[in-house]
Formats: sequence, C-alpha cells, structure tokens
Amino acid sequence: MFVKKKGIDIVQEIGGIKSFDGAHSLFEKTLDRENLSKILKINQQDVLLKIANSIAMCRPDSVFINTGSEEDRQYIRELALKNREEAELAMKGHTIHFDLKEEQGRITDRTYYIANEDEDVSSLANKTLRGDALKDIRDKMTGIMRGKEMVVGFYMRGPVGSPVSNPAIEITSSAYVSHSAEILYRNSYLHFDKEVERLGHFYTNIHSQGKNRSEDLPDARVYMDRSHQTTYSINCTYAGNTLLLKKGNHRFSVDKAVYENRGRELSEHMFITGIEGPGGRVTWFAGAAPSGCGKTTTAMAGHQFIGDDLAQMWIDEKGAIRSVNPECGIFGIVEDVNREGDPGLMELLKNEGTEIIWSNVLVDEKRIPHWTGNGEEPPVKGYNFQGQWEKGMTDKNGKPVPISHPNARVTLASKALLNYSPRNEDPEGVITRVFTYSGRDSDTMPPVRVAKNPDHGVVIGASIVSAATATEVGATGVKRAPWANAPFIPGSLADYMDAQFKFFGNNKIAKDKQPVMAGLNYFLTDKARGGTSDKLIGEKRDVKVWLAWLERRAHDEVGVIETPVGEIPEYKDLKDLFRDIIGKDYPEALYTKQFALYIDNITARVDLQIAAYGKEKNVPGRLLEVLNEQKEGLHAVKGIFGPVVTPADLYKYNKEKTV
Repeated sequence: MFVKKKGIDIVQEIGGIKSFDGAHSLFEKTLDRENLSKILKINQQDVLLKIANSIAMCRPDSVFINTGSEEDRQYIRELALKNREEAELAMKGHTIHFDLKEEQGRITDRTYYIANEDEDVSSLANKTLRGDALKDIRDKMTGIMRGKEMVVGFYMRGPVGSPVSNPAIEITSSAYVSHSAEILYRNSYLHFDKEVERLGHFYTNIHSQGKNRSEDLPDARVYMDRSHQTTYSINCTYAGNTLLLKKGNHRFSVDKAVYENRGRELSEHMFITGIEGPGGRVTWFAGAAPSGCGKTTTAMAGHQFIGDDLAQMWIDEKGAIRSVNPECGIFGIVEDVNREGDPGLMELLKNEGTEIIWSNVLVDEKRIPHWTGNGEEPPVKGYNFQGQWEKGMTDKNGKPVPISHPNARVTLASKALLNYSPRNEDPEGVITRVFTYSGRDSDTMPPVRVAKNPDHGVVIGASIVSAATATEVGATGVKRAPWANAPFIPGSLADYMDAQFKFFGNNKIAKDKQPVMAGLNYFLTDKARGGTSDKLIGEKRDVKVWLAWLERRAHDEVGVIETPVGEIPEYKDLKDLFRDIIGKDYPEALYTKQFALYIDNITARVDLQIAAYGKEKNVPGRLLEVLNEQKEGLHAVKGIFGPVVTPADLYKYNKEKTV
C-alpha cells in the first residue's frame, strides 16, 4: 500500500539541511539581495527546505527566483537565448529548441519510481528501491549545476482555488524548461503559501541537463519519489523528461486520486473541450488517447477549448462530474498539423502575435519552421533535429530523413487559440458529460461506440490498444494502452482500475448528469474493411461528426443500435449530421463499411485483454465479467450472421430479441 512521507527524503538526505535556520543561512550565502528578498516572501517552511536542499545538492553558481512578473519572464526568455537553448526565428516571439538527437521522446527505459520495500508499483513501469535511488541521485546530481544558474518557479497545476489543483515547484538549470513552464502553467508565486496551506501538499521538481552531451544520455535518469512527491530529472533535455510539472506531477496526482480520494476524484491523461449542440448549448467532453493518437486534434475540433492533455476531475455536491485543466498551454505534436485539419492552430503558427517555442522541426535559411504534413512544399535544405538537412537525405540505413521529427512539438499558451474558453481559469471547472477513449486502431473497432453502463465504459478505457508512436524512444509495434494513462499510473494497475469503477459507479452522480462513455477510432483503414488500400476510411474532419453525435447522445436526442461491445449510431442520424456539421454526403455503403463488426478481430482483442489482465494481481472481478459478457455476445451474433455483422444485421437481431 502506498503511504506518503515514508522513508527518507532523498534531497534532504543529500542536501543535509533540516531546519529553517539552516535554509535561511544557505539562502544568505548563495542568493543576491534581490533574489533573497523574493525567496523570503515564501513562508511555508517545507517549501523553503526543499529549495534549500536542492541548492545544497546541485551547487549552482547563482539562483534566480522567478515570481512570474513580466520582468522575470523576460529575463528567462533572454537567458534561454544566451544559453543557446533556444534561438530566435523570423517570426517575432517564435523560438526554436533542439533536443539531443538521441533524446526525442520520453526515456521510459530510464524512468523509475522510487519504491519502499513493501510498496506495489505498476507492472507497466520500472521501479528502484529507495536506497539504490539515493546512491544514484547522490552520484549523478551532487554538483550537477556547477557553472550554471538555478531557476526556481512556483506554479499551480490547475486554477487557483480549485479543490483538485496541485501546487508545484519547478527547480531547473535549463532556461528552456523554465520558459516552457511559464507558458504551460500558472505562475502562482503570490498565492503559493495560501494554496499549499489550503491543500496541504505540494510537488517538487528538480532538473538539470548537466553538460548536455549525447555521451551522457546513457546516464540520463528520471526518478519519481511518490512518498515525498519529488521528481529528479538528470542529463535530459526533452520536455517530456524535464518539465516534470507535466507528466511527473501527473503521476503524483494519480496517486492522490487513487489512494487518498478513491471514488471521489480522478487524474487523467485527457483533453477537455466543449461541443456546441442545438440551441447554442455547450456540452463538455473529456477524452483519453495516447500521445500521437489525435488527442490535440480532437480537443481543437471543439467549439470551446480548455485543454489537450491532462484533466483533474471530481464529483461535486450536486452530483455532477467536474473537470479542470492542470495546464494553461499546449505542448502539442505538430506533425500533420495543416490548414485542412487544424485551421485555427495554423493561423497561430503562421502569423505573428503568439509566443511559441518550436522543438525539433526544420528551420530553413530564412529562419522559418517547416514540419512533416503541413500541406506545404518543403525547402531543399535547412537545419533540423539531427543537424544539417538536405532534400533526399537518407540515414545510415538508407531511410529518408524526414524534415521534422515525428515527435516535434509546439509550445504556446491556450489563451491564444481562437476557440479558447476562459472557463479554463474557473476553479469550479466544467460539468463533464462525455468521456471518450481512443488509440491507433487500424482494423478493429468502429469510429464511435457508447458503453451501455458505467462499468462497460470503464472497460472501454481499460481496453485501449494502440500502435506505438514516436513519443517514446525506441518504442515499436502495437501495444495495450489502458486509459491512455498506463505510463503515468504509479501504483498497482488493479488499484487504479478499482478507482475507475468506484468513480464512475459512484451513486452520488445524479441520474441526469450520468456521463456518456464512448470509444472513438479515427484510424480504420480500407484494407481492414475488405478493401486493398492502407488509406484511412473517411477524413480527418469527420471527427466533428462523431463528437456532434455524442453531444446529442448525452441529451438523448439520437437513437442507437445495440452491439455486444457498445451502442453504435443509426445511419439516419449520421447522414443528417454529416450534411449539417461539415457539409458532406455520407453514403449508407460507407456507414456499413465503418460500423460493421468484424467479429474475429474484436474477439481477438477481447482475448488479448483477458489474458493481459489475468496476469495482474487483484484486478476487480467486474472487468473480466464485462469482457466475458462481450465475448459471449460476439459469439452469439457470429453464429447467426457469420464473421462480418452489419448494422442492419444487428438492428434485425435486436428487434427479434425484444419480440
């Protein structure tokens, strides 16, 4: 069982400072007058001890306390340029950052949870015992900031005043990391003391890129100390490994939801967006998808954008599920972002007026960024993630070198987006009525299906399978991606699943606020449905129709056809929505192709989940009950209609069952 504050606090053990007087003495020795004045306006002694011990361990030449003022923000921007972590582009306010060419994604193989002797850690993650972590962190981080300036920032992961927001400190020697934090999170220096006192906890993130050399990458590490809610990032540059306010602290928030507020709170890898329905109403969605699987695109397709990556949720006193975004910016994959699929985002990327950090794209001789799938003719040469680039260039294996890395990113503030909703800063969050789960599924599930009850909805989330993406270094093939949150679940997968069942099955959720829980799939191919092409069935813009249908389903305004794996739309509703939402004809033959059940594929998928979860300890029995129920239903319809079952078959089958 996970217990907070169990075992030694590693940074305090290495730093050796255990009293406020000791912290104050160190601050006087290492900070100049201005920064000393800033730090002493923080009164929470535990916070000051964390900072003091970080200084004592890392031994920077100087310390800058970032208050979030425009003056401080500008200092950090200039420091990033001075340190050559970023370079100016032609567009005012745009800069480019390049990570080490061997570190273009999360280093999951070098990412560890620090565990106590008797502590369960997710079977999908790496762990190391506290004593071993202490030895390695002492070895790698002691003196790692010599010759560098430490930047300390104070942030809220979520709006100030929200019941599920989390205060966090970012301590880094990278001005790029600090610059990114200023865009993506709410600098709350002025509120930090009160928020820590109100919520009773804070997270600490300690990072240094070290000498920033490729040869040091084998020694790169990311450690997460769940007991003391502290992350350590060593010899890394990629934001997913260094900006631990993001996924590192997300992991701590998952722990808080699972072990402190089970059944009342969730912390998810989800977008939050609002879809307008008839009469101008707005229905709020939250949706899970592994990185690189369309999460940002789906969020942008909404009429009112709140977030594209993370969500904190709770059940309010009136029985509604409410959500807030821990972030106030996006760190989004830019590959295939173009005017056809993402017109609003493209306006920001191609015009002045928005502060943007680009990473790992191609920069041409005019200092203009280019990326794969932007719908434009690429330049003949430039500089990209691997160095100098020319058209037709190949790697050592003879494969073409793309103009940008598949995991190339843009960092910008959410408020710049044309569909940005100021509700992002509402501490009360938004009432969330639809939850979606999706991955890169080329051959199995239909474009959209709805769970018949909350338990079946949890199983849809637990059963995400996705092709591996470029967000993880060295990842290949197809793998399970439960809730799209698997890399960020610190404890037992069974505990996390139990928390999902208890949350969505909580009898405090009002009947008129029960969420629709759905599976989405944008990646069905023609070949998977009897054709010969690897092209996708449908278009990128079709997502607007699937979301519109779900919005109406949340208000009981559309019919459904029941299947063994969820409810699917009726053709008549989709035909009208395609016409009304995106001005497109939707032939019934295409509907049949997209929504037919290929029974053997789905059964194999169910068997995969049964086998995988059967290896986990203490998995809630309800999961296997639902999966076996689905399997029996699939077997029954196959026995009547054969291996391919159309919506017309299912309509007939359901009608006969009710007679």
